[in-house]
Amino acid sequence: MAKNNNQNQNQTMSREEAGRKGGEKTSRKYDQEHFENIGQKGGETTSQEYSQKHFEDIGQKGGETTSEEYNQKHFEEIGKKGGETTAQEHDQEFYEEIGQKGGETTSDKYGEKHFEKIGKKGGRNSGNGSSNN
Repeated sequence: MAKNNNQNQNQTMSREEAGRKGGEKTSRKYDQEHFENIGQKGGETTSQEYSQKHFEDIGQKGGETTSEEYNQKHFEEIGKKGGETTAQEHDQEFYEEIGQKGGETTSDKYGEKHFEKIGKKGGRNSGNGSSNN
């Protein structure tokens, strides 16, 4: 047995292998709740250490990197999949509620004059023959 220990001591383990073995052992030792708890604590600590601007900046950089790595077709495909999944998980009432919220937010953002202006412009461009606009 001493001979085996000596052989193992002469062979070095790569960092990758050591990390994998350590991760597997830790995963067997603790349950899902443990990892959720430490993740929650880490998230809270991180949010206290950094400003909102920090997270906006890293989000911006991540978004730019992602948009450089993938083409428009990729985003169309994942958008379609997301839309299909959402449609399967939610009913008409869900869409009515988010539509209402979106409409109110847009209305608050732009105001009545904006909508009058684009309504008149749309009426002129609709080709309905009306010259009242």
